[in-house]
Parts: sequence; structure tokens; C-alpha cells
Amino acid sequence: MVKIAVFDSGFGSLPIIRAIQKTTKSEIIYFADQKNFPYGKKTKSQLYTIVKQTIDLLKNKFNPDLIIVGSNTPTLLLDKVFTSNIIGVLPPLKEASKISKTKNIAILATKTATKSKELSNYIKKNQLSVKTNVIKVNASPLVELVESGKFITNKKLCRKIIKQTLHNIFFQNNIDVVTLSSTHLPLLKSILQVEFPRITFLDPAQEVANKVKKLTIKKRSKKNSLKIFTSGNTQTFQRQLRKIGIKNKINFLSLS
Repeated sequence: MVKIAVFDSGFGSLPIIRAIQKTTKSEIIYFADQKNFPYGKKTKSQLYTIVKQTIDLLKNKFNPDLIIVGSNTPTLLLDKVFTSNIIGVLPPLKEASKISKTKNIAILATKTATKSKELSNYIKKNQLSVKTNVIKVNASPLVELVESGKFITNKKLCRKIIKQTLHNIFFQNNIDVVTLSSTHLPLLKSILQVEFPRITFLDPAQEVANKVKKLTIKKRSKKNSLKIFTSGNTQTFQRQLRKIGIKNKINFLSLS
């Protein structure tokens, strides 16, 4: 049986988990570190401390075969925490560039990620065509919509904030492909597609799922299982998850 631990600062791990469960039977430990939400407003030093402590906690408590840092921000900023059995999430830029007709693509990410030199370096490393224009967009207000549960309870507000945050940027720059490069954002994908029907939104979760499938080919489980932990309020998180059809018991886990 393959055991995989996935963590982020809250809801962000869910799209990753769903993608993995479709491609690989596994036992998944999901840790929503809501106490440290949002990762996207932490300094690089704060983020390193949190992520390193979380990885150590998950290793010691669960001894997983793989650990997935289910967040773009630490994946971009913290190269040194990643090893062969620790996987991160990165913007699928090559795929975005390949399918874009206007050659104008946007990366929706947290404020910290969009302002970082690491994201600029990552864009350069991808060696996209000189005709490809990449716009970095601070999507932290959208991440907040997900973590607060508004994406479940107040879709009208979500549409309003999405329009305020993205409409002018997308149309002024003739954007036709967008990477959802905070793992919270795929939970808004249905609303984004209605608001911007001519734009393709890419979820980076599938690349992670494909990587997991390759790494676990010799150690598959017979069925999927999911254990959920949060460092926040277990009852509140339980209520939110039940509204999207997840009925698993929520357990408390904290770094301190």
C-alpha cells in the first residue's frame, strides 16, 4: 500500500488529492494547516520554517512514501526542501504556451509568489517562445474566497470579486490561457469559466498526479482511503467539507 501525505494552508490540497485519486489508488493523509493560512503572505523565512516543520511532523507521525507540498508558493520559493520523495506544484507554463493562440498567458498566484524573483526565474527556465507574454496576477483575494468557504456559500460574492480582480487585466492583455497557480484556485474554476468563457484555465494538479503515478507504479493500493487533519477548528472545517460532499471525520493536528 502506498501512503501519501499532502499538505497546504487549508483547502488548497483538495484539487491535488482529487487528481491523485483518479490516477493512483493510495492511502492519503491530508493536512490542512489552517493555523498558518495564508502561505501567500508569509516571508520566505517564515515559509521555510513552517514547511520544514510540517514535513518533519508528517514524516515522524505517518512515515509516508511521498509528501506533496500542495502549494505553488513554497514550491517556487523553497528549492532546498524538495527531494526525490517530496513533490511540489508548479505553474504548467509550457502547456499554457503550447495551447495559447494569442500568446498572452496569465499566472494566477499569491501575492508573495507574483512578487518573487523565483517566479521570474521559473518563467525564464521554461524557455518559452519570445512571442509569449506572461502576465503575473496577484490572486490572493480569490484564495481568501476559497479558504473562507465563500466559494461554497456565496457564489454571487465570488463572481463579483473575480470580476473586479481579473476582468481588466485579462481583456487589456488579450489573455486566452491562465494557469491556476495557487492550488486553492481550481475550486473556483467553474465560476471562472462562466465569467470568462473564452479563456482556458489550467489546473496544475494533473501534472502532480502523473508524477505520483510514475513514482508509485510498484506499490499500488487496492483502494483509495483518505484521512483528514487540520490545525484549525475541526468542526468548522467538517461543516465546510460536508457541503462539498466530503464526509470524512476531521482530526486535529498542529505543529506546536
